[in-house]
Amino acid sequence: MHPYYAIHTAIRDWYAIHGRHDLPWRQTHDPYRIYLSEIMLQQTQVGTVLERFYFPFLERFPTLADVATAPEEAVLKAWEGLGYYTRARNLHATAQKTQGTLPQTSTELEQLPGIGRSTAAAIACFAYGEAVPILDANVRRVLYRFFRRRTAKAPELWRMAERLFDPEHPYEYNQAMMDIGATVCTPKSPRCSECPLSAQCRGQAHPERYPAPRRCTTRPIRRRTFWIYTDGERYAIHKKESRLLGGLYGFVQSEVEIVGALLGEVVQHYSHFSLNATVVLSDEQPEESVELLTLAEIDTLPLSRVDRKVLEMVSSHQKNAIKNGIEYFESSNGYNKF
Repeated sequence: MHPYYAIHTAIRDWYAIHGRHDLPWRQTHDPYRIYLSEIMLQQTQVGTVLERFYFPFLERFPTLADVATAPEEAVLKAWEGLGYYTRARNLHATAQKTQGTLPQTSTELEQLPGIGRSTAAAIACFAYGEAVPILDANVRRVLYRFFRRRTAKAPELWRMAERLFDPEHPYEYNQAMMDIGATVCTPKSPRCSECPLSAQCRGQAHPERYPAPRRCTTRPIRRRTFWIYTDGERYAIHKKESRLLGGLYGFVQSEVEIVGALLGEVVQHYSHFSLNATVVLSDEQPEESVELLTLAEIDTLPLSRVDRKVLEMVSSHQKNAIKNGIEYFESSNGYNKF
């Protein structure tokens, strides 16, 4: 008998009553739909994925084969607003590499772009029934508290996950552990009296101590200027090549001050820094390679959140200018046709 047999029974009983069975990716064994949910949920809350992104993406790309045959730009456009666009690029690369059919083992899945060990285990377990534990953020927190550990490196966390794992009921166990971490064993004010692991949890006397809190660091601020060049009808846009936003389109950013008509300011927070930028309309064309497109054409391109904010600002400025009968904007060189 497994040393945690009683805990496994309590976890299954808890999941039968309290589990989030209504989540759409739990009502299917389609590997693609499960894979898509796992990738979307890596950096995004369940409510956001469910309400705004999961179903629209599936409507645009019903199968992984549809993702494989689509251009990357179309996949990024469908991902727009979800952030962490590396996930979308890896999704597209995986779809093409597998030709729309995912392998069935966690070992093979882990070799694909953007699929780490825990994501591979989740897909293999939920779609194909492989008996392997997962280790997402919620599960890690449960393990830290159950084994009363303040710190642990990845190999040790995986050993803890394997030690507590229920190989006889892998699906129910893994789903329950995620739900327990999300709804009961929460970062703040955990409800230990409602937790099915409480009978043997070593950290329940002081759960807030586990894991050790991360040191608070100040998010650095990057100051930029969005350089909005227009020839009167079209606007300068370029395709980004950075790791953060590669494949998306956006307006040119400059680290130096640009002379022109100030349209406003935008702020965007990223995981490791905050962007504070002014938006300036200029008659001087940027030196880097750009395309000139109308605002309507730019609207159809995949844009980052901050570039979407800038587009809305420029569009609003244009509409107000037309509404007020203004045909020119002031710049350093006098008045230029808008």
